[in-house]
This record gives sequence, C-alpha cells and structure tokens, in this order.
Amino acid sequence: MARSTLEIKDLHVEIEGQEILKGVNLTINGGEFHAVMGPNGTGKSTLASAIMGHPKYEVTKGQILLDGEDVLEMEVDERAQAGLFLAMQYPSEISGVTTSDFLRSSVNAHREEGDEISLMKFIKEMDSAMDYLEMDKNMAQRYLNEGFSGGEKKRNEILQLMMIQPAIAILDEIDSGLDIDALKVVAKGINKMRSDDFGCLIITHYQRLLDYITPDHVHIMMQGRVVKSGGPELAQRLEAEGYEWIKKELGIEDETVGQNA
Repeated sequence: MARSTLEIKDLHVEIEGQEILKGVNLTINGGEFHAVMGPNGTGKSTLASAIMGHPKYEVTKGQILLDGEDVLEMEVDERAQAGLFLAMQYPSEISGVTTSDFLRSSVNAHREEGDEISLMKFIKEMDSAMDYLEMDKNMAQRYLNEGFSGGEKKRNEILQLMMIQPAIAILDEIDSGLDIDALKVVAKGINKMRSDDFGCLIITHYQRLLDYITPDHVHIMMQGRVVKSGGPELAQRLEAEGYEWIKKELGIEDETVGQNA
C-alpha cells in the first residue's frame, strides 16, 4: 500500500448559516500521528464531520484532498472506500445487526468484488483483534453498540479500525468517558496501527490520551482555525498551563467560533 496524504486547505464550514471553520489548513501523511486540541466550541468535531461528509455541515470554501483526489466530490461511502475512517465520539446503536456481521461487511466493502474475505480468515482476524483489545468474544454476536458501555463502544470503534485498516483515521474524542484501564487498551490498539501506510488525526481535549499515544504533531484550534502547531511538548505545556497563555500570546479574547480573530 502506498503512503497516503490527506490535505486540508483553507477549509471553511457552515452549519445553518453560521460559519464554524474559518480557514483550517492541515496535512496528514502516512506514518504520522497528529493531535488536534482546543477548548470546547472551537471547531474540532466540526472538522471531523466535514472531512467525512456529514450532510449538516456545508463546506463553503477550501479543499479536502486524499492523495490528490477531491474528497468533497465523494459521497460518505466513497470517502470510506477511498481510505478514510472516522471513530465517532458517540457511536450509534444499530439494532438487528451484529457486531460480527457489521465488521465483515465493512471489511468486504474495502475489497474488490470476488475477493471477499473468507469466513474462517475473518473470524481468526477478528478474534485476534478482540483478544488484543481485551474484549469479551460474546460482543461479536451482540447487536452493534446496543447496550454497550461507553468503554465497550470505544473499544468497538478501535476494533473496526484494526479490521478495516484505513489509510487515514480521524479519531474524534475517542478518550471521552473512558476510565484509565479502558484508555490504556484503546491507546494500545491505536499504537498497534502505527506504520508508514497509516496516518491518524486524534481530536482530544486532554493530554492524558497523549501520555499513551505520542503524536508527531500537535495543533491547537481556536476560533475555527489552527492557531498554533508544535510537537508533543506543546500538549505537555497545555496540561501544565492551560490555554490562557496561547490566548494572551495571540491576543485572543473569545476562543470559540463565535468571534472572529
């Protein structure tokens, strides 16, 4: 698999006429882990939804390119087939569809017709991934996310990630609601994906996830744009000092999308 690149260029996004993203620029290459941090209301989850094509979010300006191809011209399923993956902050419950059936359908959707994964190979790979994530094997036969705890839902998202093997993953607050044990397991699964063929955008509020997943790049979002970038030390400084020093340094009074810079 060739190393992929996701390019976000001067991205502007509106929701019901209100501009949320106001010129986001970001490039994620295969082999790189990027963390996007920032206070609530600064546009982080909007960025994830816009990349994957949520109909609520209207792109009014800018480009999203995956290996040079215009992502904005693709339907949601086409974006997934092209190699994009979104682990959602609040995964949906789907009654009547088992986790196992959903996973196998998802894996086959990324394969050519006639090259579907065999049942035995699929079960072997799924069981191995579930063991790695310390998941109860019975979850495979339960309806997708139905009655799952928050931790089970998040492990299930990482199980999908490990089975589908996308080129670029966007993880939207995958750490929210997790206790420390579940956080470590989720981080272990994400770290297992590290390779030159895999790029990752991790959206988080907290340094604690980055204690277990070391990002190559850290970006701070305020007012609907990336206002500062750096290495892992930037996240560590945020943990120690909060966001006020950035606001003071850049002359920002209201960090949310409600006020232009």
